[in-house]
Order: sequence, then structure tokens, then C-alpha cells
Amino acid sequence: MSLHHSHAHGHHHHHGADDDHDHGSASAGGGGYYWRIALCVLCVAAAFAVASFIQVQAGEATVVTRFGEPVRVLLQPGLAWRLPAPIEAAEAVDLRLHTTSSGMQDVGTRDGLRIIVQAYVAWRVPANANDVGRFVRAVRNEPDEAARQIRSLLGSALQTTSADFDLASLVNTDPGQVRIAAFEEELRRQVDAQVYAAYGVHVEQVGLERLTLPAVTLSATVERMRAERETVAAQRTADGRREAAQIRSDADRDARIAIADANVKAAEIEASSRKDAAAIYGKSYAGDPHLYTMLRSLDTLNSVIGANTNLILRTDAAPFNVLVQGPGGLGVGVGAPPPAKNGKRTP
Repeated sequence: MSLHHSHAHGHHHHHGADDDHDHGSASAGGGGYYWRIALCVLCVAAAFAVASFIQVQAGEATVVTRFGEPVRVLLQPGLAWRLPAPIEAAEAVDLRLHTTSSGMQDVGTRDGLRIIVQAYVAWRVPANANDVGRFVRAVRNEPDEAARQIRSLLGSALQTTSADFDLASLVNTDPGQVRIAAFEEELRRQVDAQVYAAYGVHVEQVGLERLTLPAVTLSATVERMRAERETVAAQRTADGRREAAQIRSDADRDARIAIADANVKAAEIEASSRKDAAAIYGKSYAGDPHLYTMLRSLDTLNSVIGANTNLILRTDAAPFNVLVQGPGGLGVGVGAPPPAKNGKRTP
């Protein structure tokens, strides 16, 4: 009896130990499960945060769409948030400057001539939420499609703008008559108004890359330039002749005035010299009348007789008598006695 009781008691004690072990294991397993759940939640939150944050680059705008429809536009560079896909998506829009060319276009001018032009357009999407949203909706954020539409509008604007300008205002040898800048500004204004209304983009600049003339237009242009040159040459020739005539008239007038002034001065000098000569003659005559008479006679002979003059005159008549008689009062002449020595006359 005692052995059986002892065995039963011992068996009961063994089951108590097993129960304690099972309770301890359940408690430890429950703590690890909670940790695993917390780690999973943390990973999901981190993935949600990573999927929700977006980077806005400089020179770009980011359009946040919800199920394909734009809901907001982000313009400031930096981090921003959105709901994770597929609820919301982010789409970058390039705000930098784009260029496109019209290609060669045959257009007509106001004076009925044809020209071939090629223009370029520099455009950009404005940094404005409404304009960015309009651009995305109009061309689905495809710059190539926007460039294609702009080229089409540019070709039409070239036709209408060139019709407002004469060929001479686009091709001319006179830089003052060339209006290329006005042509480009008018072209930019037309294209900008059209593309902004349709696509929300602005045209920053329009310029002419090439401007050539067909054969017929080139011939007409050369003829027009030749006529203009001939007109200018004729005008300048007429101006030169008019100026030359004016110069000759002024020179003749100045010459006549100078000659008149010189004649007046010469007359004054001659009158003064005659006055001085008369005074000298009078003084000489008063000092020695006979010598004066002789000198005047010699002056008269010098003015009358030249190198080839032959005269037959009486020698006793004035003014030739001085050649025979000598100065009056000297007693020298034909038939006159020789002068006396020591103041006495010889018989």
C-alpha cells in the first residue's frame, strides 16, 4: 500500500513541473510576437514616408496628380509630400527655355513680292501654377508636342506678319530703312498670344535665322536697288552742282570786292605818290631850275625814245637842245667858247 501511494505522489509532482515550464514558454513567446509586429509597423511607416516624400528640382515644377487629375503644383525646390501611389503621382515639368525653328517658309510681302524666311522661337512654361497645370492638360507634359504646335502657329504668323511689311523694309542697302526688329517683335507678339491662350506657355523671343529671295524677287530687288542708287547719285550730282555754282558765285563776288578794294587802295596810293612827286619836283625846281629842266627833259626823252627809235629833229629845239647846249648857264654848246681856266673865259 505504501509503495503505490508513493508512486502516485511522485507522478503527480512531475506533472506540476511540466505545467510550470509550459507557462514560462508562452509568456516569452508573447513578447517576441509583439516586437515583430512593432517592427513590421515601423517598416510600413518608413516605406509609406519614403513613398510620400518627393524632391522638387531647380528649374522644374512638380505636378501632383490624383488618379490622373492634377490637384496641385509645386514650384519651390526642395522636399514635398504626396499620398503614395497609386493614389497620387508626381510629374516633373521643365521650366527651362526651349527653342524650335519654323523651317523655310515662302511668304509674300505687302508690295506683292515673295521671300523665303526661317524663324526661331524661344519659349518656356511660366513658373505659375495655373500655367503649368494648363500646359500639362493641353499637351500631357510633352515639350516635343508643344514645339510642333508652336511651329505650326509660327508658320501662320509669318504669313500674316510679312503681309504688313514691304520688301524694302526687310532688304535694303540703307540701314536706316531696315525694320527687321519691328518684324520680329510683331511676329513674337502674335505667336505669344496664340500659344499662351492654347498651351499656357510664353514666347520669350522670335528671330529671323535666314531671309533669302527667289529669282524673280531677287531681280526685282536688284532693279529697285539700282534705281535707288541712280536716284541718290542724281540727287548728289545736283547738290554738288548747286554747291559748285554757289561757290563760284561767292568766289566771283569776293574777287570783285577784292579788286574794287585794291583799285581804291591803288588810286589812293597813286594820288599820294603824285602828291609826293609834285612836292619833290617843286622842291627840286626851287633849288635849281636849270637842273630841274634838264632832268625833266631827259626823263621825257627816256619815255619817248626806245631801243629801235630813229628820230630826225632839230637839236636847238627842246628837249634835244640839252644834248648840244648842256645845262643852261654852263655856256657849253655848239659855237660856244670853251670854259676859262682859273675862272677866266678864253677868247
